[in-house]
Amino acid sequence: MSDLREEILDKLKQGDFNCEKELTLSIIGGKWKLIILWHLGKEGTQRFSELQRLLPKITHKMLTSQLKELTDDGIIHREVYPEVPPKVEYSMTELGMTLLPLLEMMYDWGKRRITDIKNSNEQIIGLRSDHQTR
Repeated sequence: MSDLREEILDKLKQGDFNCEKELTLSIIGGKWKLIILWHLGKEGTQRFSELQRLLPKITHKMLTSQLKELTDDGIIHREVYPEVPPKVEYSMTELGMTLLPLLEMMYDWGKRRITDIKNSNEQIIGLRSDHQTR
């Protein structure tokens, strides 16, 4: 537990988390963390520039921030190689890998939901065009 960010540790000490789900979301929540974790979990170790390429809409500052939080929380590992220029790689920790089944379930749910929405919208569009041609 000492790997957690001070902010989360303070909340735990003060009893500010209402439930376990809230703690989980405070660690993996955010616009980019799940996507970062997906790539690291599914594709393996990545360098910063590789993650930027995989996430073209993320800013340098945001990627740095998200990686730092995930590292501080023990979810990913940051390896710095003593080279010039320095080589830095990010990978999932053993703890981080325990999130993979959850990420896969979220992926499957989202994929099904997208299909349902597309099918529903196609039916609605089809009904509208049928109605308009009458």
